[in-house]
Amino acid sequence: MAPPIKHAERGRLGAASTLVKFLAIAVAVVLVSGASVAAIAVTSIATQVSANSIDIGGSSGAPAEAHVGAFVGGFNVLIVGTDNDASQGNSFGERDATLNDVNILLHVSADQKSGVVVSFPRDLIVDHPACTDPSTGTAYDATYNEALNTGYERGGLACIKTTIENLTGLTIPYAGLISFNGVIEMTNAVGGVPVCLAEPIKDTDSGLDLPAGTNTISGGTALAFLRTRHGVGDGSDLARISSQQQYLSSLVRTLKSANTLTDVTKLYGLAQAAAQNIKLSTTLASLDSMVSLALALKDVDLAKLVFVQYPGTTGDADYPGKVVPTTDVADELFAKIKADEPFTLNADSTGPGSSVVSTPVQTDTPLPTATETPGASGVPTPAPTSNVIDGVTGQTAAEQTCANAFGN
Repeated sequence: MAPPIKHAERGRLGAASTLVKFLAIAVAVVLVSGASVAAIAVTSIATQVSANSIDIGGSSGAPAEAHVGAFVGGFNVLIVGTDNDASQGNSFGERDATLNDVNILLHVSADQKSGVVVSFPRDLIVDHPACTDPSTGTAYDATYNEALNTGYERGGLACIKTTIENLTGLTIPYAGLISFNGVIEMTNAVGGVPVCLAEPIKDTDSGLDLPAGTNTISGGTALAFLRTRHGVGDGSDLARISSQQQYLSSLVRTLKSANTLTDVTKLYGLAQAAAQNIKLSTTLASLDSMVSLALALKDVDLAKLVFVQYPGTTGDADYPGKVVPTTDVADELFAKIKADEPFTLNADSTGPGSSVVSTPVQTDTPLPTATETPGASGVPTPAPTSNVIDGVTGQTAAEQTCANAFGN
């Protein structure tokens, strides 16, 4: 077995990078408003998105004219967060390389009623297949048993996509790239996200200092919450993923709440921030593609949107400090994802960074209320009790959780 790959500890970009998929919702709302001012704004956003697009090896995006028609069937979107960017300077510490420290895959089912969001640990030991960077034409040989976050240095977004496809067996036609500064601007644009802390959390490494209870966070504070490692759970990178899933679940509930989706000004600000700070793949960087995917997302039930961590274990003597895939569990998980087969998680599956609360901590800023989609009879559809996958950690978007402080 190859020797472990060692990298200096770097702050991880928050999983808020998945905000990119909600860009299309904002664009869709503005498009159907019918106002001439909206038309000018949308043209500006479309121009920025197209100019910042990245070739990931697929076909080019559709023409910029939006037809506002729903995407048919299921789809996969990869969101990559980098820990270094020329525009951010040394604000978050000096770095000698740009790493893909956040790798999140969104899968929407063929009937568009459910979805799975998979977080891949940055130090997950994987094989990187041979690939060619479409933007430069540079070819890269395959490498084996290396950390996932080394992928950006060997071909950028296109080669990361190839590695995730090789690992999961899924085809990924859409992707997006975001950095620290992008996370700050996106969280400001959405107006803040409520998060619950079971205890006060203070982490000098990330700069996070929040009291117990529910806090609405944005900007630099949101980034610090998403980056904190030593402040949550057992102080591991895996604990950080569970608290990030808490943030994303609250974010989804916030974006689907009436106050957000009816606020055209806020939605336009979100779309504009995304256009300026997120680089989309050429397959996604058109209004037609973005609006179509947005319309497909609108009916996903919160209780059927599951956030999970790619199964893996730490403590392998051959890879100290790294995450080794739990292959049998991962195979079961992705077999169900490919087949759009519903699955559930064990009750205690949130991981060390957070825990489910039946009654959220009450403060001046309550968490958004999760709602269930009624069945044909008008009665909320109960969550299925079968198809549990043992060994997978995560939560649904409907579950409200609180971050656990380190050591508690």
